[in-house]
Amino acid sequence: MTTQTLISGPAVHVAPELREDCDRCGVTAKLTVALAQGGNLAFCGHHANRYAEHIRTIGTSITLELGFVWRGAP
Repeated sequence: MTTQTLISGPAVHVAPELREDCDRCGVTAKLTVALAQGGNLAFCGHHANRYAEHIRTIGTSITLELGFVWRGAP
C-alpha cells in the first residue's frame, strides 16, 4: 500500500511594481522570493522562468509583478 503526501507550495502574491534588480543579471526584477533559510532573491522574467521549478522548492513566499506571467505559478 502506498500513501500520498501533498506538499503545498509557497504563498504567491502579486505587487503592482517591484523595485529590485535581478540577482543574476541586474535587469529589473519581475519576481522576488523569500527563502526558507532567510533572505530574499530577485529575478528578472527570463531567470524567474528559467529557474521556476527550483524557486518553488526554496521559497516560503513569492511575489510577482502585476502582469508578469510566471511559468511556476500555481
